[in-house]
Amino acid sequence: MTKERTRLERLFLRLEARFPRFSMVIYILRQPWAMLIRIPLGILFCIGGLLAFLPILGVWMLPLGLLLLAIDLPFLQRPMNGIILRGERQWHLWRRSRRDRKSEQETSEKRQKAQPSPRLSDNRDDYR
Repeated sequence: MTKERTRLERLFLRLEARFPRFSMVIYILRQPWAMLIRIPLGILFCIGGLLAFLPILGVWMLPLGLLLLAIDLPFLQRPMNGIILRGERQWHLWRRSRRDRKSEQETSEKRQKAQPSPRLSDNRDDYR
């Protein structure tokens, strides 16, 4: 097994762990005997991704189709590894920035609640 193939296998295992509902489908599609299902399904997903202007089909189908094809086509394994790793990094950065913004808002709201309200002046000359 090549380095790219083992990395792709690890990434599939991570996908299985992240999406437990689809883990059985991912596991079955990764099996060597499922090549007869995997290749036509990958091609259909790629074509569906290119036809993203139609209602049900979308751009999400293109990377999924390429990922399925990368299992059997070695020249797609390295680019798909890089795309998946970059996507995971971007996802983590987005989640982290979102979490930081949320905590920043909460602390600013707490500060505003903690500040005493401005007192009215007791000097009657201020109101004339």
